[in-house]
Amino acid sequence: MVHSENPDGNAVLTHQVTLALQAARGGDPAALNEAFHLVYDQVRAIARARVARAGAGSTLDTTAVVHEAYLKLARHGGLALQDRQHFLAVASTAMRQVLLDHARQHLSARRGGGAAHVPLTEADAAVEEQARDILALDDALIRLGALDPQLARLVELRYFGGLTIEETAQALGVSDATVKRAWRRARAFLHRELVGADAPGEP
Repeated sequence: MVHSENPDGNAVLTHQVTLALQAARGGDPAALNEAFHLVYDQVRAIARARVARAGAGSTLDTTAVVHEAYLKLARHGGLALQDRQHFLAVASTAMRQVLLDHARQHLSARRGGGAAHVPLTEADAAVEEQARDILALDDALIRLGALDPQLARLVELRYFGGLTIEETAQALGVSDATVKRAWRRARAFLHRELVGADAPGEP
């Protein structure tokens, strides 16, 4: 994730995004686009990090992920966004859904509706493994959400949304220390779910 070296610049950006979102809630049809433009570099950096996890063989495209996430965001409650943290929190949900959709589509295409098996190249195998990892993580997050919805939300914000500890705390309305403790618990739970019950608690 990209961090500004200028705290005052971050404060100005946050204020500008908040004003744009207020205008969007007031009925300005162009204001949501303006807010997205203001945070575009940060959202793109998040998307680039997610795409990089897919490896060299991935068919994911950073720009496409960003634009698909924005479309999902605009269709689902865009006018209810309150501020920059809330915007990034909702964008993280959209980013998660884009990655899940892509993973499901990829695995469905690989199955080919019963078509004859085609040997995978190393790149194909890497992409398929990444798709399965994304779906496995989502399944684990659903199980975590059934036990503790806020822990699952925290993972979504930190992993899919790329929010910092401080931004996550603001989005959830808790202290930084609470987020740090919860992040450790969430990572331990997911590690056990994804690696195995006998695995150590901390990834």
